[in-house]
Amino acid sequence: MTLNIMYFCIGLALLTFGGEALIRGALASAHRLGISPLLSGMVIVGFGTSAPELVVSVNAAIDGQPDIAIGNVVGSNIGNILLILGLCALITPLTVRHLALQRDAATVVAASILFLVLAGGGALGRLDSVLLVGALLAYLGWAYWSESFRSAPSAELHKSESEEITALPKSAMSAAFFSILGLLLLIGGSQVFLLGGTGIAHHFGVPEAVIGLTLVAVGTSLPELAISVIAAIRRHSDVAVGNILGSNIFNLLGILALSAFLQPLPIPSRIIQFDQWVMLATSVLLLLFLYTGRRLSRPEGGILLICYCAYVWLSFSVYGD
Repeated sequence: MTLNIMYFCIGLALLTFGGEALIRGALASAHRLGISPLLSGMVIVGFGTSAPELVVSVNAAIDGQPDIAIGNVVGSNIGNILLILGLCALITPLTVRHLALQRDAATVVAASILFLVLAGGGALGRLDSVLLVGALLAYLGWAYWSESFRSAPSAELHKSESEEITALPKSAMSAAFFSILGLLLLIGGSQVFLLGGTGIAHHFGVPEAVIGLTLVAVGTSLPELAISVIAAIRRHSDVAVGNILGSNIFNLLGILALSAFLQPLPIPSRIIQFDQWVMLATSVLLLLFLYTGRRLSRPEGGILLICYCAYVWLSFSVYGD
């Protein structure tokens, strides 16, 4: 048991440092190549913070652990909203621009509904992965067009996301080194992380889906937590919320697509019966909070955190078998 905990912690550290190194290296390369801050913030930061989820879910799919592959994505999306945004809102109320986030918040809900529809077949296959990738490409095209040519206020949000990452590598060589190092740390860390996580699950007799939905999901969400908390402390509310929305979109439309394309994924019955509905409900709840008050207040942040505690309790006590 001690060895499994050690593997879990070492893997978590490698994933965290690997994700950080990859984002910094990719951002530095983007700046040197003249890629706009808008595109850098939208794709590299918004989706780059999901790199640990990507590598862990892909490795789990290849290793024949669909419960962890899918549970990691669904659990991360739930934790991103209830845990991370709840914590950020307690640090400072998150005021958001209605027009800046309505597209992304609505897309998170739409992506959650699409997952529910595809999950109705009991598994995600290669055809489903094509549909998910198509939806992701459509979103990216819509986002870039609306922000580049219509001067949407959310363009400033994504530019600010790239500015949250400081101390970038200065030379092309160091940028390449950080990118390669980050990728290697992510790949190696995911293997050690999964070894520890599954070992803990087997020791306590907990299903792998529960571990994927909770421990693994929270662990792989640390980059989102770091970026969003830093943004909240700096009073960059739009960045804190936008980072989470971008990550949730990529989790559902990108990570699941790649995982299912490499290896068809049967969906655990508990996710179909319980977790996917929690994921949809949290997305709708966030949408309502953002649209009604155009902010996440401290009481609303408290509600999100209480909901997450209730979800974790139900995951282990009621749906843990």
